[in-house]
Amino acid sequence: MSRVTLSRYLIEQTRSNNTPADLRFLIEVVARACKEISHAVSKGALGGVLGATETENIQGEVQKKLDVLSNEILLEANEWGGHLAGMASEEMDNAYQIPGKYPKGAYLLVFDPLDGSSNIDVNVSVGTIFSVLRCPGECFTQNDALGEEAFLQPGTKQVAAGYAIYGPQTMLMLTLGNGVMGFTLDRELGSFVLTHENIRVPETTSEFAINMSNQRHWEAPVQRYVGELLAGTEGPLNKNYNMRWIASMVADVHRILTRGGMFMYPKDSREPGKAGKLRLMYEANPMSFIIEQAGGAATTGTQRILDVQPESLHQRVPVFLGSKEEVERVTGYHQG
Repeated sequence: MSRVTLSRYLIEQTRSNNTPADLRFLIEVVARACKEISHAVSKGALGGVLGATETENIQGEVQKKLDVLSNEILLEANEWGGHLAGMASEEMDNAYQIPGKYPKGAYLLVFDPLDGSSNIDVNVSVGTIFSVLRCPGECFTQNDALGEEAFLQPGTKQVAAGYAIYGPQTMLMLTLGNGVMGFTLDRELGSFVLTHENIRVPETTSEFAINMSNQRHWEAPVQRYVGELLAGTEGPLNKNYNMRWIASMVADVHRILTRGGMFMYPKDSREPGKAGKLRLMYEANPMSFIIEQAGGAATTGTQRILDVQPESLHQRVPVFLGSKEEVERVTGYHQG
């Protein structure tokens, strides 16, 4: 039996689930951009792309050379195809306008071009996260500049989401709202090939991922929950847990998606004015969509992440996602 490439899978989705052709083309363009980023990441020092730039992004974080390069690759790949009304990136202050010489489409693309970039220089897995929304109203037919309000849609409005992970293998995990599929890049063929079908997150788990160095800053519900995990069989949960932390959301979530687990990046007291660390639009929403489509759950501790109404492009939220049983437990502690 012949292998199913990403292109073939998307064509079959167009036939069987009425996936719009322009959405199919958009996903293929994003996938091609991810292949180009994968190549740049794999070159490392040989390509002169390691190290930091002298600039900061809107979050005040020093940009890595690969952050900037990955952002440029995604913008240039997607601006001319006629599928998008606009783009927004974690690395850019404002929404990106489609140049006037190109046609506009009905979709919006939101992305974190290189998640986990602190790991680049030490050769640990990083990735690209993306989300696709419909442009509200007829904004894609107007010549006016696209404001950020067009992007401020809750995660339930996503029509597709995915991430590419650049590790020992380059993989693309994708949902179109009917389950999660995993594709592995065959470098000889030059295509993403379907290798993981209908991925499901186990409801129970004995693994969790959190940055324990921040423990003293956590709120009481998180202190209680993690304390119970660490207590093992002698604690109220009567089970031993293992902790894993890669400091790359893509890598941590990928492990959870493929074998179960619990990922946490809670609000803490270091910056009281910020609701959390992770960005709702670029990280929390697409990852929550993927996890839910695989049978898991994702909350802020107090509400479902996909129900959060965004207030700004770079809004932050606390994140608890993964195996449903554990997400429900820690969410209950917050709500209680």
